[in-house]
Amino acid sequence: MLRPFSSSLNDPAAEKAALSADNNVYSHHTEAAPGQRESYGPPGFQGVFINYYAALCAAFAAIGGMVFGYDQGVVSVVLVMPQFLQRFPRVAAGAGGFWKGLLTAMIELGALIGALNQGWIADKISRKYSITVAVCIFTVGSILQTAAVDYAMLTVGRLIGGIGIGMLSMVAPLYISEISPPEIRGALLVLEEFSIVTGIVIAFWISYGTRYMAGEWAWRLPFLIQMIPGLVLGCGISFLPFSPRWLVSKGRDDEALSTLSKLRSLPTTDARVQQEWFDIRAEVAFHKETSALRHPNLQGSSTGDRIKLEIVSWTDCFRRGCWRRTHVGVGITFFQQFVGINALIYYSPTLFKTMGLDYSMQLIMSGVLNVTQLIGVSTSLWTMDRFGRRPLLLWGSLFMTISHLIIAILVGKFSGDWPGHRAAGWVSVAFLLFYMLSFGASWGPVPWAIPSEIFPSSLRAKGVALSTCSNWLNNFIIGLITPPLVQNTGFGAYTFFAVFCLLSLIWTFWFVPETTGRTLEAMDHVFNDIASEEEEARREAIERDLMEGTRQTKELRGRNP
Repeated sequence: MLRPFSSSLNDPAAEKAALSADNNVYSHHTEAAPGQRESYGPPGFQGVFINYYAALCAAFAAIGGMVFGYDQGVVSVVLVMPQFLQRFPRVAAGAGGFWKGLLTAMIELGALIGALNQGWIADKISRKYSITVAVCIFTVGSILQTAAVDYAMLTVGRLIGGIGIGMLSMVAPLYISEISPPEIRGALLVLEEFSIVTGIVIAFWISYGTRYMAGEWAWRLPFLIQMIPGLVLGCGISFLPFSPRWLVSKGRDDEALSTLSKLRSLPTTDARVQQEWFDIRAEVAFHKETSALRHPNLQGSSTGDRIKLEIVSWTDCFRRGCWRRTHVGVGITFFQQFVGINALIYYSPTLFKTMGLDYSMQLIMSGVLNVTQLIGVSTSLWTMDRFGRRPLLLWGSLFMTISHLIIAILVGKFSGDWPGHRAAGWVSVAFLLFYMLSFGASWGPVPWAIPSEIFPSSLRAKGVALSTCSNWLNNFIIGLITPPLVQNTGFGAYTFFAVFCLLSLIWTFWFVPETTGRTLEAMDHVFNDIASEEEEARREAIERDLMEGTRQTKELRGRNP
């Protein structure tokens, strides 16, 4: 019988075998029962101040989200600037919506390409250096957009910039998840969505101000400014530590321990640091051994074998032991787009216009919508680790469903005569704001957090890449279907998205587990992926070998002080 995932963490008690040496205790299957692991501090926003170094590193990496958000926000205003349309008449209204659609679609196409390729790049050269590569590509795209003299140059710049944005949108949450303590991982991953929405808000108001400038700098300046956060991120990322999980995957165990100690602001001998280091090594070794058993003929050192192994390892995301995680990662980013966030943002100017607001006030109200979403995202800094991912998703789906249905009813009844029903119009605006608040507090940040948490170390970059590609692909689909859907169906568009909000609630209830407070190495237990006695025995053997190796190392150090 199919059973829903429980939001509680009542896993069955696991066998516990401990090795105690020099006051350090390693617990066999320590994450089978969460209470066996000693905490790094209080959960949620309060714990951020205790784990301040990891929080600062995460906040800096999240600048990648601001780059993405800024680009989204700047285009929404630039595309309607008279100065911009004079330079690029193809984009002007009445000149054919295809060219305008192609210009906006280039970012999504580029982002899809960038996110897909960032998986192997992040595994190959590290998470932090792949951020540098992404920033370089994005900067080239920004330069082309700023200096564009014709439509072709602008479009190519959008495509190249999109590749960089896609790479950043994939690797920033991945890096944050791998450096964060489990107690505050949710709060730190919220920083990605917080930065995205902050970038949208900043770009919107900068563009709103520059539209009063005479000449082409009205639109060139916003494109130029978007390079600033990218360059800050690209230069500063070199001072941040490597991901300790990536270091272990490359066999640099001692460096991983030192990095983990620095991130946790604790000595390397601290029992919590030692236990996390042990868990990371055990999980990496287990999945490497699993890969070797699945692909025994591709374990050679030749370039051909490595390329073939890289290719076939993508298929492991869809095999037993990972397919449920891939389903959750791809599914949650699918619903993030199909709950209708872009549809409401698209239709809001039209709604404000029909209510009698002038052009300037329409833009201001659009900016207010973005600020409302930012307020919603801000609440999840506290609620993500306090209440968990599942409750936020479930309540968010419910509130968004209600909002869509009420707006659909009001649009269906009064859209033909908004001036005569101003009260109904303002109720629609109120529920539009309520929707943005609900989305910002739930389906905005959580889908950026969960994919970067749930995949095993050997497939984490690939799994996050697939999830991010799902986001961009569905973003592209929504961008295509929303204008005709709103134009031709009216209230039917809101009914359409209300159905998907309801489906997201049902899907979350049955398929999305709770990951709050669990380490990344605990996800095998969260998803119950180790189903056979053979796999359980292999993991136990790996842990015994690691324990024995640690004991022998300490004995040697004791003999040679």
